[in-house]
Amino acid sequence: MKNISPRHFQQFKRNAEPSTLIKIRGAYSTFQKAEQRIANVISKNPEEIISLSITELAEKSETSESSIVRFCKSIGYKGYYELKIALARELVVSPQQIYEEIGPKDAIASVKHKVFNSTILALQETIKILNDRELEKAVEAICKADLLVFYGMAASAAVALDSSHKFLRINIRSVSYSDSHMQAISASLLRKQDVALGISHSGSSKDVVEALRIARQSGATTICLTHHTKSPITKVADIKLFTAARETALRSDAMTSRIAQLAILDVLYVSVALKRYDASLKSIERTKEALVEKKY
Repeated sequence: MKNISPRHFQQFKRNAEPSTLIKIRGAYSTFQKAEQRIANVISKNPEEIISLSITELAEKSETSESSIVRFCKSIGYKGYYELKIALARELVVSPQQIYEEIGPKDAIASVKHKVFNSTILALQETIKILNDRELEKAVEAICKADLLVFYGMAASAAVALDSSHKFLRINIRSVSYSDSHMQAISASLLRKQDVALGISHSGSSKDVVEALRIARQSGATTICLTHHTKSPITKVADIKLFTAARETALRSDAMTSRIAQLAILDVLYVSVALKRYDASLKSIERTKEALVEKKY
């Protein structure tokens, strides 16, 4: 790949040139060859970088994840995630990038239809790429599990909590952790008969990836639920489940991806319940009875 020249940066000028690109250009002559390849990829299409995982960038630049981290630190960022956030802030983002085709002048009725259509599209695209064999393997593992543990941070933590509640209702011992220390502690105590399921849209959440790594090291079966097929979490997962929901840099609430994640986990829940049909029905009835006094 050719080295950066001033022409590389001309095409990315907006109202003001992104300061991240200015930093890269200023330090380019000091970079090692691997760092130069990373700089070339970022400068060629900075908008694309916002949606790439660290593993995908490593593949595109023919470098390693550790090289990317070193590169980011060399220009003043703590890591790749911080560099992506900086780029997202600096680039001029259109209303379309904020949420599909929603614009600032849209009426509530228009926003309603566009949000719902975006969610429907995410589910339709996810069902196309969801691998049936991987689903079957996940169901088999959960059915045999002594303990099912869910790991998730931020928006994914809510998905993890919801899922642990569902499986508990059919008498699958399950729990979720969103605290990084508790994730690591619980993962270290898992055994061969247990299952750990990590949820991360980016696949690059350090704490969730580390929890799955420890769980796998402890002998548990590990499952990942993510969007990026080549992300760090896939390297520590025995079973891989993917969503097709597309998020943009400014949609940090992970709206469509969360719906797709919940749908996949509902598929697992229903499938496991069907495998243990009679026992599941009895468990659901018993939990309903236990909650009678909790309602008016």
